[in-house]
Parts: sequence; structure tokens; C-alpha cells
Amino acid sequence: MSQNREQVFPTRMTLGLMKSKLKGANQGHSLLKRKSEALTKRFRDITRRIDEAKQKMGRVMQTAAFSLAEVSYATGENIGYQVQENVSNARFKVRARQENVSGVYLPQFESYVDSEINDFKLTGLGRGGQQVQRAKEIYSKAVEMLVELASLQTAFVILDEVIKVTNRRVNAIEHVIIPRTENTIAYINSELDELDREEFYRLKKVQEKKQQQTAALDAQLKLQKQQELLQKQKEEANASTKEESNSGYGEKAPEDSSAAEKQEDESSKTDVLAEQEDDVIF
Repeated sequence: MSQNREQVFPTRMTLGLMKSKLKGANQGHSLLKRKSEALTKRFRDITRRIDEAKQKMGRVMQTAAFSLAEVSYATGENIGYQVQENVSNARFKVRARQENVSGVYLPQFESYVDSEINDFKLTGLGRGGQQVQRAKEIYSKAVEMLVELASLQTAFVILDEVIKVTNRRVNAIEHVIIPRTENTIAYINSELDELDREEFYRLKKVQEKKQQQTAALDAQLKLQKQQELLQKQKEEANASTKEESNSGYGEKAPEDSSAAEKQEDESSKTDVLAEQEDDVIF
């Protein structure tokens, strides 16, 4: 799994880049797949046309060979030397153009005849002129077939190479790039999920610690309030006891004064009785 993914840091920015890369890979795969299908269709069409052109070319060359034999028999001499002597400019010409097939430029060769040039008209004037003209027409048709076949063969070779390259790219995107990108996205998602779980656990522990600290602080404040309340109650009790003690001392003082007065009266009475007894004795 780790070898079949890209070595990246698991961040959300990287996740966005990987998703955009996966989207581009899917679009590229779709475009290349359609391009490969279009090129394959054109390749099959060219293959069919090449087969038909080769069969037709065989028949045309066979007819041309027979016409050349007729010319040689009719003229009785080497007609090729006379043709080379009479012809100075080419009447049959070829021009090239390009055809765009799904971004691939294929060369197309077209043959045409320059009607202003006719150096071949006096050849075979003495004898065999009809066979010479017929051979000229057949060989002109054979050259046209050769040009068409050359165009098809060139397009065949180019399309074969382009289709191979396109199929390699399609397979690389489908079996290498897309799976690797998907594995990278899965890895980043798993790492981000793990980070989220760690962050959630950390926040939960921080919240629990804060709750514990808050509970301890509340308990300390409650205990402090209770101590203040007990201290206040103790002070109130002390104050009440002091007031009660002060009020008790105020009630005992008149009792002591009356007792002292009684003692003084009794002592004065005893003194009077003693004096009277002394008077009686004397």
C-alpha cells in the first residue's frame, strides 16, 4: 500500500491537489480512450482500403503488363527508348496535403495530370499508336493506384505507431496513475481521520481537566465559605457568651450588697445585746 502511493504529507492542501489530479487523470483517460477508439476505427478503415487497393493494383498491373507486351509486339522495337527521347517534362504529378484525425496529421497524396504538357503524343505515330495510347492510359491508372496505395501505407504506419503510444498512455493512466492517486487519497483521508480522532481525544481530555479544575476550585470555594460561616458562627457564639456573662455579674452585685447589709444589722444587734448584758452585770 505504501509503495503503491505517492510520498506526500497528509494535509488537506495535498488532499485537494490529489483530488484535482485524480479528476484530471480521469478526464485524460476518457479523452485518450476516445482518441484511441477513433484512431482504431480509422486504422481499420485504412486496412480495409489497403487490402482493396492491393487487390485492384494486382489486376491493374497485370493489365498493364499485357498492354506493354501488345505495344512491343505492335511496334516491333524498344518503345521505352522513344518515350525517353520524346518526354521532357512530367505530365503526371503528385501533390501532398495533411488530414487531421483526432490530433494526428496524416499525409495524403493526390495525383493529377497537367493537361498543358503532352510530349507523348507523337510516340507510336508510325505503327502501334493505338496500343501505345492504351498502354499510356493503363499505366497512368496504375500510377494513380500506386500513389493511393502509398498514401494509405504511410497513414497505416503512422496510425499504428500513434495507436500504440495512445494505448500505452491509456493503460498507464488506468492501471498506474489512477490507482496510485486513489491510494494516496485514501492514505491522506485515513491520516486526517486519525488526526481528527487525536484532536477530539485531546480536546476531550483538556475539557475533562478543566472540569476537574473547576470542580476542585468550586470545592475549595465551598470549603472556604463553610470555614468563614463556622468562624462567623463561632464569633457570634463567643459574643453571646460574653453578653450572658456580663449580664450575670450585674445581677449578683445587689445580692451581695443586701447580704452585707444583713450582716451589718446582725453585727449591730449583737453589739447592742452585748452592751446590755454588760450593763446588767455591772
